[in-house]
Amino acid sequence: RRCYHSSNYRRVIPVTLFAMRTLFISDLHLSDKRPDLIRALVHFLEHETHDCSELYLLGDIFDAWIGDDFYHPALQPAIEALAACQAKGISVYLQHGNRDFLMGNELAKRVNATLLPEAKTITLPDSSQALVMHGDQLCTEDAEYQSFRTMVRNPAWQQMFLNKPLEERIEIARSLREQSQLENADKSYEIMDVNEDAVSAALSNANTNLLIHGHTHRPAKHTLSELNATRIVLGDWDTDVWYLDCTKAGCNLKSYPLPSA
Repeated sequence: RRCYHSSNYRRVIPVTLFAMRTLFISDLHLSDKRPDLIRALVHFLEHETHDCSELYLLGDIFDAWIGDDFYHPALQPAIEALAACQAKGISVYLQHGNRDFLMGNELAKRVNATLLPEAKTITLPDSSQALVMHGDQLCTEDAEYQSFRTMVRNPAWQQMFLNKPLEERIEIARSLREQSQLENADKSYEIMDVNEDAVSAALSNANTNLLIHGHTHRPAKHTLSELNATRIVLGDWDTDVWYLDCTKAGCNLKSYPLPSA
């Protein structure tokens, strides 16, 4: 901000130089096996967050998270880059995904972020309301996954898992990822996508007409005419960086190729 003085009234009047921006990303799947994705996040935070006041990470930021007491050293640049956002005046918000549902308060503290519930209504720069979530809870036709989701989101199951030795947790996480890949290979496009009735119910419960989510890896902006609503799906970071850029003028889904080393 810059201020100037009015000679007649001797008061200080703030002048906003830049429009406020809110950014959304999801499904980065950061791991030691993808250093290119770690570099991409650091690059994004350093070069794409100018004028940003809020950054929302809507789940699956990590390919696996087995507890706040351990993460691979290769992830340290990403952890540090997220933590540095606070000094730049950016408020960071985290939501759990289906890969990193064990992110906890210690991680949030480490990266200077706020952990959000699995569904949260927020206010965008244009003063409209939006419902944000990872999106896996909307895939209700995948009964097998929803049963698994109910199990691993149970606090008792999570505490039992976190009490296990580190090496055992690493092995369980690896096994679950492999099992998920095998099961998903046999599932249809429709089963693994969001359910329209679930979307309608979520928007109705939140009393809003804009839903922002990730999970499906099918970036798009859907107009839901029958609901007079919009559903924006974030893309995953595999070959491209995907993000939603919201300003007072509205929201735009953007992407660019992963930066080279």
